[in-house]
Amino acid sequence: MRDVTLDDRYAATSGQVLATGLQALARLPLEIARVDKSRGLNTAGFISGYRGSPLGGYDQELTASSEFLNGANVVFQPGVNEELGATAVWGTQQVGFLPGAKYDGVFGIWYGKAPGVDRAIDPMRHANFAGTSPNGGVVVLAGDDPECKSSTLPNQSEFGLIHAEIPVLNPSDVQDVLDFTVIGMAMSRYSGCWVSVIASTDNMDSHAVIEVGTDRYSHLPMPQTGEGALNVHIRAQDTPVAQEVRMRNVKLPAVLDFARQVGVNRTVIRSAQPRLGVVATGRAFSELMQALQDLKLDAETAAGLGISVLKIGLSWPLDESAMREFAVGLDSILVIEDKRALLETQIKDALYDMPAESRPRVLGKHDANGKPLLSENGVLTSADIAAVIAGLLPQDSVTKPQARTSQRQSSIETRDPFYCSGCPHNRSTKVLPGSHALAGIGCHYMARWTSPETTFFSAMGGEGVQWLGQAPFTNTQHIFANLGDGTYFHSGLLAIRQAVAAKARITYKILFNDAVAMTGGQSVDGQLDVPAITRQLAAEGVGRIAVVAEDAARYDDIKTLAPGVTVHPRDDLKTVEAAFRDTQGVTAIIYDQMCAAEKRRRRKRGLIAEPAKRAF
Repeated sequence: MRDVTLDDRYAATSGQVLATGLQALARLPLEIARVDKSRGLNTAGFISGYRGSPLGGYDQELTASSEFLNGANVVFQPGVNEELGATAVWGTQQVGFLPGAKYDGVFGIWYGKAPGVDRAIDPMRHANFAGTSPNGGVVVLAGDDPECKSSTLPNQSEFGLIHAEIPVLNPSDVQDVLDFTVIGMAMSRYSGCWVSVIASTDNMDSHAVIEVGTDRYSHLPMPQTGEGALNVHIRAQDTPVAQEVRMRNVKLPAVLDFARQVGVNRTVIRSAQPRLGVVATGRAFSELMQALQDLKLDAETAAGLGISVLKIGLSWPLDESAMREFAVGLDSILVIEDKRALLETQIKDALYDMPAESRPRVLGKHDANGKPLLSENGVLTSADIAAVIAGLLPQDSVTKPQARTSQRQSSIETRDPFYCSGCPHNRSTKVLPGSHALAGIGCHYMARWTSPETTFFSAMGGEGVQWLGQAPFTNTQHIFANLGDGTYFHSGLLAIRQAVAAKARITYKILFNDAVAMTGGQSVDGQLDVPAITRQLAAEGVGRIAVVAEDAARYDDIKTLAPGVTVHPRDDLKTVEAAFRDTQGVTAIIYDQMCAAEKRRRRKRGLIAEPAKRAF
């Protein structure tokens, strides 16, 4: 027995700690700093992303561990949006080109959910082609939500990352989360590539006892420097054509070389007479191992039945030579992966030139007859996988279980979330009878379930712009569009600018609740107050602006509103809506009421006085 504290997950320099996947990611910059120090490097770190696309509260965990980050020279600076955060991280690799660099290198970490990955692909692609610095490196933490627990669509980031030619590491448990991210930073330095790590919801939410310490990473290759070094790193003067040649001919091959040296992909069960090869990656690998356990197949028994299992840590680019070596002697390869086929198609390409008589059939999303086998929808369960494996083994070698659909997915689909008690959106999202509204990204998205007048929604930053494609072709004359203050600062102002440019007849309801409420009540980066928003809207050409406030009296002494702005108590919302609905051009209503959940948090911290007790 030994003394343990919750701070061990960050403070412990070796041994075992209890951590969630999210906390393993918060430990990541500390682990990198310690590894660098053990190698005689004086490095610093920089983390950025968008707080409204928070990777399950990663930003809050970083804030809570700020004392440790400060001690490791790690700066956490959220971006106003995802692409600006990625661009800031790109800048970390350019520090050495300016005079007065204070460190041997700066490593960068970008975080975001899958929609944020989509938004940031362009700066990521440019930065990835430009390269990393030898003692810097960049890791992209891509928060995937394959079951659509808190997203507008189920998502899978790999294909977007591949479009930017960013290598993809896919951890299967909390230990992998820490190891693969540290390995990813070393891979980034070695190859000159940005390197991504898939942060799936299951891994982020899981607790585990994991091993930590610099000794775990002493085998990681250092980047080559000096004469004969790989020509992979960022340079001050470069051309796009040279970057493309370097990416394809040098950097991606260096990724594969690094992966082979480190053993990122490894055979976990090896049969002396293999017949069925099972290849799995990421979260699905853990489900595979559970499926084998459910079938009562330990490593020895599975190997005796001719089963070999290959765990793929680097899901793109695939190590084709290792795949062909694994395929020798196999009758079939079963590919276990969530969502769309990524490994399966790469494996088929790798094996295409093998002689037909020795080339195994590749099964995955479809069986040998082209019929569906392992679903592309939701996530795979151990029961689904066990049923398929049992069907590929000799008759009576295992008890064949009944496949069943994931109960988690069906329960998620039948339970609609609702606003918190006292949420301002209960009132602000309602519109006049006969009017129509469009939703956007934020808590007010739920108006689609609570208010039949609110129909479609847009991707973040496009709020209301669908109306521009509808208005010329319908007798409907006007529409309302809900827009949260967090989204307004992120990118929503451009949607308003587009509406003004199109001379649309639309009323934006800017829901000012003073927090990035949907993702945990974080502060809005780039925060403007209501008077500043009114001036900004007026400068953009919005014709008529009103403020509707929970406490309208506090505006009595405010003299900085834009000229012509009127202020109303929230009970007058319908009256204001009626007037604006009959006004030509773009109009805006700023609905000012604090997020109810954030108000309770601030009361708990003593930042807001408790409400008066009612006497009975």
